[in-house]
Amino acid sequence: MSNTHSHHIVVGVDGSDSSIDALRYAARLGKALKEPLHVVTTWTAPPIDPYLAIEWSPSEFAREALDESIQGAFAGNPPHDLTSEVLLGSAARTLIGLSNSASMLVLGSRGHGGFVGLLLGSVSAACAEHAHCPVLIVHTKKTTDSESSPSSSDET
Repeated sequence: MSNTHSHHIVVGVDGSDSSIDALRYAARLGKALKEPLHVVTTWTAPPIDPYLAIEWSPSEFAREALDESIQGAFAGNPPHDLTSEVLLGSAARTLIGLSNSASMLVLGSRGHGGFVGLLLGSVSAACAEHAHCPVLIVHTKKTTDSESSPSSSDET
């Protein structure tokens, strides 16, 4: 098997806090490594009532989630070399395919799906096992109210 890695970092986002944190982290890595970011969101067509399909487009919904993730990560000032793409297909399979031409794949530890409380989501786990490049899984730091408030430590 021949890997033709280019010099870019692929970041998978789904709009979750974890994926937005991963995007921020990937931007720092990209800057340090002088590699551009390629941000990807995937979508699949769920079985829905044909009448609802007229008013709802999963690809447009995915594009909005991607745009909102980039906006949330960079507050309107994304890296100049960032590209983004919405792709049809399952997240894990698509990201693993993209890993063939990436220098690194960066993902959040938990997305919107699955069971809350698991350490690693199914997409992250599949990519970590099957990707063709290094995979970085970013865990979102959980803070308590006392950690997030600077004055609360003075009160105790």
